[in-house]
Amino acid sequence: MTDFSSLPILSELHDWILAHADKGAVAVVCGRNGDMDTVGAAVSIASIHPHLMACGLHMNKLSQRLVTDLEAPFRILSEQNTQWPSSLSAIIVVDAAAENQTGLSLPNVPICVIDHHATNDWVLDDEDFLCQLDARSTTQIVYEFLHRYVPDALTEPVCKLLVAGLITDTGRFKFADSSVFSSMAGLSERSNIDLQAFIEYIEQDDLTLSDQGVLLRGLHRAKIEQAGQWRLVLTRAGTQEGKLAQMLRGLQTDVVLITRHRYGETRLTARASRHAVLQGVHLGSIMSKVAERIGGDGGGHHGAAGWSGKCDGIAAETAFLDVLARTKQEMVK
Repeated sequence: MTDFSSLPILSELHDWILAHADKGAVAVVCGRNGDMDTVGAAVSIASIHPHLMACGLHMNKLSQRLVTDLEAPFRILSEQNTQWPSSLSAIIVVDAAAENQTGLSLPNVPICVIDHHATNDWVLDDEDFLCQLDARSTTQIVYEFLHRYVPDALTEPVCKLLVAGLITDTGRFKFADSSVFSSMAGLSERSNIDLQAFIEYIEQDDLTLSDQGVLLRGLHRAKIEQAGQWRLVLTRAGTQEGKLAQMLRGLQTDVVLITRHRYGETRLTARASRHAVLQGVHLGSIMSKVAERIGGDGGGHHGAAGWSGKCDGIAAETAFLDVLARTKQEMVK
């Protein structure tokens, strides 16, 4: 198990953040998907200094609900007309493997990237800083950083944000390792979170009639296909891709792939079983290869990843199936 808190890079991260926070405003920018890992990491990092502000283009349903209930400060930005503070001294980007994953055109100030993805397409200068660690979530890195260097920032709201990011980004612990449970134990000891009740809170889904219709249509369109040695279920949906993927995983295929096409842009959402991951499937790598073939932006984790770009949905699916089919199956040890 990696002891993240003892790594020298976290000490360097602490020094970098404080040095720039003392000069002016620092924007803590989320990945454009606005999931619980990126939002939880951003708000938690921003809590360490009054000059830091968490922000991003979007929050998903869970992130929005938790941020609202905890009254956590978070600023929604505009993709076209973002107004950065005149005193902006630096930007911290969390949980994004490339600038285009923020959905923003970032200003020319020093950048710090805190990320756990295996891929990295950032182009950084000498004054920039990269904190990329082999963790299961970015909130795990942030917890270890705060635990070591800013323990007073680990208030109950911050702990809840970090726990939510850990739970959701590990697929309800399906992709957790011993270091995740060590971080969870530390967060539980630090706060008064009733973990069972909190997990139930996270799993609450206030689905509208429209949401339910989307899910039913997605299930109706689903079909099983073979891509080389891998079996997968494919479908299409306009929204609720994550929830639909969760439901379709019950079919116990190696991979679930959901395609969304709206306003000329296609998005692929993929999930893999733990067994498939152990046999060699790395969805983040597959989505990166899809981006190399047809353009767009793709990446993610072993068991959960996505791609988006201005491409026909069938062409995007075909590219994914081809890359998956070329992935060799390994023996499970």
